[in-house]
Amino acid sequence: MGLPIAIVVFLVLLFFVERAKPNLVTRIEENVLATILATMTLVSFAQVIARYGFNTGWGGALEFTRILFAWMILFGMSYGIKTGSHLGVDAIIHLLPKKAFKVTALFGAMCGILYGVIFLYGDWLQFFGADARGGAIDYWSKFFKIGIGLDDLRYPEWVQEMFGAQERVQRWIAYIILPVGLALFSYRCTQAFFQIWRGDRDLMIAGHEAEDLVAENINTLRD
Repeated sequence: MGLPIAIVVFLVLLFFVERAKPNLVTRIEENVLATILATMTLVSFAQVIARYGFNTGWGGALEFTRILFAWMILFGMSYGIKTGSHLGVDAIIHLLPKKAFKVTALFGAMCGILYGVIFLYGDWLQFFGADARGGAIDYWSKFFKIGIGLDDLRYPEWVQEMFGAQERVQRWIAYIILPVGLALFSYRCTQAFFQIWRGDRDLMIAGHEAEDLVAENINTLRD
């Protein structure tokens, strides 16, 4: 029960910190995503130079960038819900009456919550007769108990000698973003649900890049 309790404590702390300093949390999220993207770019660029320029390279580069890409997706999807930057097709529901529109928006937010919770921990569905077991928490816990390493990522020799670490980086370290990312996603969807309920926002997913681009450049288009 260690990980579920840790996730609950983390979300509770996030709730209170965000209420006190919402801009700080947003900056941290943006900096994390920017750091991941920059690291992926630098590692990939260095690998190209090393391979084609010096006929060498880092054996764990591909696995490292693949893990970072997964981190960016799993961490970024909750940020996208928070900022309403996910693309959404809402042409039909905007034709609905106001009350029906709100009910539909709330239903969409509830689907997001259920999606995150089911993938986070699916055993509770057995209460409804579903043949569902496991989830991200169970999946991560198994890797934590087994302690097997990744395929190519290895600790430097000085780390192995100084701390007595195993040769390969443990999989649970790389996979921790799976339960954390899904928990954050569920949390943001829950926030969106109550924001829609209160009337603070219209939809959980409301990104309209084309419309925003036209609005920003409307004067240029008129000229």
